[in-house]
Amino acid sequence: MTDPRVVSLAPSATATVSALGAAETLVGVTHHCDPAPDAGSAHGGESPVAVGGWLNPDLDRVADLDPDVVLTSDGLQADLAGDCRDRGFDVRHREPATLDEAVASFAARGADVGDRPAGERLAEEARERLDQIAEAVADRPRPTVYCEEWSDPPMAAGNWVPDAVRAAGGEYPFVDPGERSREVDPAGVEAADPDHLVVHVCGHGDRVDPATVTERDWSVDAPVHVIDDSLLNQPSPALIDGVERLARLFHPEAFPEASP
Repeated sequence: MTDPRVVSLAPSATATVSALGAAETLVGVTHHCDPAPDAGSAHGGESPVAVGGWLNPDLDRVADLDPDVVLTSDGLQADLAGDCRDRGFDVRHREPATLDEAVASFAARGADVGDRPAGERLAEEARERLDQIAEAVADRPRPTVYCEEWSDPPMAAGNWVPDAVRAAGGEYPFVDPGERSREVDPAGVEAADPDHLVVHVCGHGDRVDPATVTERDWSVDAPVHVIDDSLLNQPSPALIDGVERLARLFHPEAFPEASP
């Protein structure tokens, strides 16, 4: 069976394809993607072509790559997925909103690139890791956690992040699981009296000054943890790494072999 020619227009899809061991099928990615070193090797050994940003890729360049399948993700790419279909591309659009849906999407991505068994294995491994975390934090006091996805204005993270916090042994009273991230009133954060502030500003990696939060005009006294945004903002296998990272921050005594 010939390897499919895959263009990924979503960083989360690229990360998942790489985790599947299928990076060699990638012939095109966006500037925001970070494919594995062997990406593109099944099609001439060249690195995937960068086709633009994840919200504004050059679809003519995508067409030049003659893809068998184009991968998109997130509601922000819904219109882009439609534009790709209008051009006749075989589009696989995945839009998980919760942690369970994100894990299920790993299996779906395996099917998208022609390796359903690899996808099912990746999803099962993720569930096993989450079960291990749940066992480690069970019956421990649950700290209240505020997660900030954007800082100007301050926005509490939604989608799968509320699930991730709860899976890590915390409470998250700011956004319900599956709902979009939303702007918060500083007074509302103060009233919740969080025990931890987690900052994972979209697109900034871990390059955020904690003073952005600590020097804000609000009465919140809690440690600030700056986390690489790819660990919480992407519905890719990195999200499971993010849950593990949160669990070690909230319950270090449950993971004596690991430091945060």
